[in-house]
Amino acid sequence: MPALVPRSHRVAGALIGSAVGDALGAPFEFGPPGRFTGRFPADARGARTEMCGGGSLGREPGEFTDDTQMALLVAQSLIECGGLDEADVFARFRTWASAGPPDIGNQTRAVLGSGRPWDVAAAEHFARNGHAAGNGSLMRTTPAAIRFSREGQAATTEAARRLSALTHGDPAAGEGCAVFHELVRIALDGGDPLDAVPAAVDLVRPEHRDRWAAVLAPGWTPAQATESNGAVWPTLGQAVWALRHGRDFAEVLRLVIDLGGDTDTVAAVAGGLAGAVYGIAGIPIRWTSAVHGRIPGSGDRVWWLADLHHLAAALDGSAEPPYEPVELEGLEAREVTDGVWAADLAGARRSSTEFAVVSLCRTGARFPHDVQRFAYLTDDDANPELDAVLADVLDDIAALRADGRPVLVHCFAGQSRTGLVLRAWLRRTRGMSAAEATAYVRERWPHLNEWNASFTAALERVR
Repeated sequence: MPALVPRSHRVAGALIGSAVGDALGAPFEFGPPGRFTGRFPADARGARTEMCGGGSLGREPGEFTDDTQMALLVAQSLIECGGLDEADVFARFRTWASAGPPDIGNQTRAVLGSGRPWDVAAAEHFARNGHAAGNGSLMRTTPAAIRFSREGQAATTEAARRLSALTHGDPAAGEGCAVFHELVRIALDGGDPLDAVPAAVDLVRPEHRDRWAAVLAPGWTPAQATESNGAVWPTLGQAVWALRHGRDFAEVLRLVIDLGGDTDTVAAVAGGLAGAVYGIAGIPIRWTSAVHGRIPGSGDRVWWLADLHHLAAALDGSAEPPYEPVELEGLEAREVTDGVWAADLAGARRSSTEFAVVSLCRTGARFPHDVQRFAYLTDDDANPELDAVLADVLDDIAALRADGRPVLVHCFAGQSRTGLVLRAWLRRTRGMSAAEATAYVRERWPHLNEWNASFTAALERVR
């Protein structure tokens, strides 16, 4: 498991990782095993990525589903109410369901459409039907896992059970949410959630403990599941199995989506857990940059990466307003080496939409460009995953250039982060030394700034 990842990176990774998993898995929902790798045997880093869209509902590339829509409703309620207000969450769910989301689960639809009050609707449905252990409460619980992780084990597991019970009357579903909350809490605090599985299972109520212990055991495999992954047990079991066997965030998601079945939900759960482990910088930028969606019943707002970043921070206690960049005159885009250009934020925003833009800073609103990638890179020494982020950026630039796209690299002022990527690109593609690359860039882009010692050290490590 990665070390030294700041909590803020893990928090963003959990929320955004869940949405990424949802959007990545959606086109393969209810299909057979192996479809994801069959379609994408290798990384797809060009203008067209694994965020392919389509599926039975014809989704846009990167568009999330009901899993993330409901999760965002939970998040907004937790922030606006200052904690868990079950009546408020349930009312938001009802408004959403009344707007006709195309992929609402049968269990959730029945409870929200029953007309019964929030505190009895799910329990009455379970009493009548006896079947309510679907994964529909687990899929939406990552925001609450973030919010209550700061209050300790008892608070987060209790909140998990209460939120689950709003739509899923079977306590087994709530116990699965409680285990997930605890594993996320451990990961956000920098611990290894896999080491914490036995202790998390001990928190499960005795009548449900054996079944949860079985699917979360180190030797369990998806082949041993006794239900489809539309049920809560195999959903969490598969997510934990993938975390055990995946070497990074991308491999965890590939493993669970290749299992087939309820791929968007299993990937959303796995993405939330893996995102808490690997942090936002561990999620490929070609995926985070594409994820987006609307919430039926909540107007025309489209949620993008910057919105999810801000929401994640708010769930973890931040009171900072959404980022709005200062308007500057801007530096006109200039070609530094074949097909790779540079600018600052203002210049990049005004640049030709023919560019594929690689943004190395916060931008506020998205650009009008068809292809825009956002790298999580701060202009200080607080980049523990700097080498991995830089490699991800360079790999994407290479793929976009192979597609014939001119690539525009920028940060806020076009100086330090932009200069790092330009020089690293020359190191990789032309075999220049760090000194040679620096001299080359400075001649063609005089705005280069070398103040950041950690960037200088990272540049030496590029091969």
